[in-house]
Amino acid sequence: MKNQKLGFTLIELLVVISIIGILASLALASYSGAQKQTRDTQRKSDLNQYRNALENYAAANNGLYPQCTGASSCSSCDPANTVGNICPSRLNSNFIASCPHDPFCPNSSCSAGYSDYFYQNSNDCTRYILYADLETAGYWYVCSTGKTGTKDQTSTPTISDCP
Repeated sequence: MKNQKLGFTLIELLVVISIIGILASLALASYSGAQKQTRDTQRKSDLNQYRNALENYAAANNGLYPQCTGASSCSSCDPANTVGNICPSRLNSNFIASCPHDPFCPNSSCSAGYSDYFYQNSNDCTRYILYADLETAGYWYVCSTGKTGTKDQTSTPTISDCP
């Protein structure tokens, strides 16, 4: 009788390890995509919360929406002013319970090239646009007219994008 050695050969081990590596990389790639979609869904939900707060604000202020932070009158604001900046001073607890921030900016201090949510109003404070930079598909915007949609990354949305 021959002595039988029990165990796996080197080739068998290498094949199994490479299969496990391929499956792990596929799982990681799909998990990363799912995380981006989850954060984008959160951004869209946050903008809808801000829209509700802005509509409540307008209902209490003769149909006028708030002007941007630092603006002394209703003038179109610099797109660099974020909703997070106007929220504490304009949208107090009468209109919104707490001011949501971008998932990458949980404390309104953004890093790694991500920005908070943006707000721009018309010159007469009767219209506005809210928008956020999505990770999967350009910008998502919400207008005071009820229009929502996406815009590619070539230019940021402006109040003129709202009908």
